[in-house]
Amino acid sequence: MKTIEYTPTGVCSRKMIVSADDNIITEVKIIGGCPGNTIGVSKLCIGKNIDEVIELLKGVPCGMRTTSCPDQLSKALTMLKETN
Repeated sequence: MKTIEYTPTGVCSRKMIVSADDNIITEVKIIGGCPGNTIGVSKLCIGKNIDEVIELLKGVPCGMRTTSCPDQLSKALTMLKETN
């Protein structure tokens, strides 16, 4: 199992902790941000293929921002996938 801590930029959340085993997401913790949204997104990711979730979340904006917590989560998952 691989786990990383990611510091998002341009959003309200302050830290993301993500884990995956054999390309399947096993844990997502988002610290800060809008609680209902971040908890909901986290729960929806568990048990899903990391590549599918990256594709779904990549580029999602938040209001006038060009990024969002889901977009930043896609970056965290990409980083996780690239770790050895």
